[in-house]
This record gives sequence, C-alpha cells and structure tokens, in this order.
Amino acid sequence: MAAMTVQLDIVSAESSIFSGRVASLQVTGSEGELGIMHGHAPLLSYIKPGMARIVKQDGSEEVFYLSGGLLEVQPSSVSVLADVVMRAKDIDEQAALEAKRRAEAHMATAGADFNYDAAMVELAKAMAQLRVVETIKKNIAR
Repeated sequence: MAAMTVQLDIVSAESSIFSGRVASLQVTGSEGELGIMHGHAPLLSYIKPGMARIVKQDGSEEVFYLSGGLLEVQPSSVSVLADVVMRAKDIDEQAALEAKRRAEAHMATAGADFNYDAAMVELAKAMAQLRVVETIKKNIAR
C-alpha cells in the first residue's frame, strides 16, 4: 500500500523552496509543536522561528530553517509562507553565532531608547538557526 501523503509547498519572500508530496511536516506553531500528516484538520497558524522537518514520500528527511511565517493546512495541501527559508545544510553556523553574540551585546549595553523587542526577535532567529545546525549535527553523528 502506498504511503498517505499530502502536497507541501514551502515558499519564502524570494522563491519557492520546496514543492512536493510529503508523509509529514513538523514545525513550531504559535501554540507549540505541530505534526501535519495526510488527513489533518484544516488549520491556520503562525509559525515561530525555528526548524521545519519534512519526511518525503520516499521516506527521506529534509530540514529547513524558517524565520517565522504562516502555516495553512487544507484537505489536499499544506502551505508554509515565510520571509526567510533556508535549507539546514546552507546555514552559516559562524554567522549565526556572530548574530547571537551581537544581539546579546546590544541588549547588555542598551540605553533607554533601545528597542528590546527587535533585539529579542534577532536573538530568537539566531538561536533558532543554531538549533537547526545542532539537530543536523546530531543526525549525522547517529
């Protein structure tokens, strides 16, 4: 029997990053972790910065970094819309570490007019990229 799959489209502000049949999608929504498979109830959710893991129709996995965005689940398709989407293998770990360090330094030395919300968003994005890199490293080590 063929695996039950759903059409998934992952789109960034710049281009379509992934389009194909998947067995499952894991992503962090505004209310927590979401696992989407064939037959999932319709859903619209914000996505937090972090990892999206897909299991393709052939059973192989692929991991992406999402800067946040929207998830739409319909009976026959799933759409992920994000400002920034990166394949995990394309993340520059050193750049993410530097972005994290800069955000932390700015927050530590900020004056009264400093925008803490913007700094927290940048820090969260850098930390999410680093979590994706760590996940990939753990999977390779297995």
